[in-house]
Amino acid sequence: MSQFAINVLFVGASFALYIGIAIWAKAGSTKDFYVAGGGVHPITNGMAIGADWMSAASFISMAGLIASGGYANSTFLMGWTGGYVLLATLLAPYLRKFGKFTVPEFIGDRFYSRTARLVAVVCLIVASLTYVIGQMAGAGVAFSRFLEVDATMGLIIAAVVIFFYSVLGGMKGITYTQVAQYCVLITAYTIPAVFISLELTGNPLPPLGLFSEHTDSGMPLLAKLNEVITDLGFNEYTADVDNKLNMVLFTLTLMIGTAGLPHVIIRFFTVPKVADARWSAGWALVFIALLYLTAPAVASMARLNLVNTIYPDGPSAEAIQYEDRPNWVKEWEITGLIQYEDKNNDGRIQLYNPDSEAFASTAESRGWQGNELEVNQDILVLANPEIANLPGWVIGLIAAGGLAAALSTAAGLLLAISSAISHDLIKGSINPKITEKGELLAARISMSVAIIVATYLGANPPGFAAQVVALAFGIAAASLFPALMMGIFSKRMNNLGAITGMLAGLVFTLVYIFIYKGWFFIPGTNNLADIPENYMLGISPLSIGAIGAIINFAIAFSVSKVTAPPPKEIQDLVESVRYPKGAGIAVDH
Repeated sequence: MSQFAINVLFVGASFALYIGIAIWAKAGSTKDFYVAGGGVHPITNGMAIGADWMSAASFISMAGLIASGGYANSTFLMGWTGGYVLLATLLAPYLRKFGKFTVPEFIGDRFYSRTARLVAVVCLIVASLTYVIGQMAGAGVAFSRFLEVDATMGLIIAAVVIFFYSVLGGMKGITYTQVAQYCVLITAYTIPAVFISLELTGNPLPPLGLFSEHTDSGMPLLAKLNEVITDLGFNEYTADVDNKLNMVLFTLTLMIGTAGLPHVIIRFFTVPKVADARWSAGWALVFIALLYLTAPAVASMARLNLVNTIYPDGPSAEAIQYEDRPNWVKEWEITGLIQYEDKNNDGRIQLYNPDSEAFASTAESRGWQGNELEVNQDILVLANPEIANLPGWVIGLIAAGGLAAALSTAAGLLLAISSAISHDLIKGSINPKITEKGELLAARISMSVAIIVATYLGANPPGFAAQVVALAFGIAAASLFPALMMGIFSKRMNNLGAITGMLAGLVFTLVYIFIYKGWFFIPGTNNLADIPENYMLGISPLSIGAIGAIINFAIAFSVSKVTAPPPKEIQDLVESVRYPKGAGIAVDH
């Protein structure tokens, strides 16, 4: 059987499973659509949270980022993990106790303001929509390679599959589909990692293999990796970070940004009681840890395998001839995600760091005239089984896993957008008297429109699509997270403070990102675009969400201090939410 046929078999079987689950779990009410009826078991919910959390960014991109940047990019791992812990301990149980359907509904009721609810809806839609673009694009990448279609057709196929199980089943269908998707993605991620760890270190456990000896050289794996990449002019894989302030702020932005993203928060509304929300958080941490503990090993081994592929006899020897390149390089070249240019016309593949001053003389002595192989870092996880010459069924499995990761998170984000429009905007502001049947129809129409918009933007991304993660996490960090925290832990915080804080954090973060990424044209600042030397205090646009959150907190508390306190019933409500002795029932009003 050909590799293409194997890929189609694995991906097709997984899609059939997802659609079958959606038909079985069709939502019959708004409660089914928004919170899966409120009766999901904590273990089931924990697994669904794991799939919702581990997006294409975690499955596809995180290991690629760590592989390309080493220790410096471990901030992604620390930030996303820390964000989950913040969410699980400081937000989820209390929001479940409050007993509403959506994050904007909590903000609107807690701050007794329709305006606050509408501001939260805007923040949610912008953050979720920009985030979902990356998921749809990730699905397109996976399709373009494994099913041999172009990226646009891949997006369309992904959109059709999401349409069936999201629009039909809502949260109920998404919940059980995400359980299946978690099983697919974690199996797809760990099995190749076990094979590769055994091959390189003899240790079947990748997290332990990372700190084991390299089989061929007898050196510690990380020491061997440092040796081969420094021989090519790259920084040491384990090298420290120069700008500690930026690293701390970036990690903090990812933490509070992920804790404030609504598509995971709403999963905690699906369990019967507060204790179940806590147990869901615990189980989710177990399921998430299986991938997050494996990712650093996958990253390190992928980087070593890549270098060894180009320099089979070591970096000091000749690179392989382009004509002799392995089949996996040929396959990925078709997608455009690997590009080769023979700059010195010797027919060989030179892979090195052309920006290294220390390596410049060595490169010149060898007749090299620049790096000749560009490898998109997002392909490393997907290509790893092929690089290591693993069986065809493993490649098919990881194809299904990559698509499961992208689709599971995309579905959760689209549901968050749909519920914000149908429940918070239409029912909460435009037509409060809408019937349950009408609201369910509005939710399904909103979901359909969101899928169409996300598919279009995934195929035709706006100028900022490459930094979609920074924008999404920055918005959530600077606007929603502080409002949620102050809503739960501050009885004195009033509606004016919350609204001005959210707007200040949102506007500051957007302006900084847009200016320093070159998306705004402001006379006299055009030369600031994406140049680290021009960043304020060296703070990257990727890290600015943490500063936006600080501004949000500061302005909110300042305004709240000089204006009237919340009504007593609101203060009593906050008191009751902070001591979750029982479960609030998700109510619709």
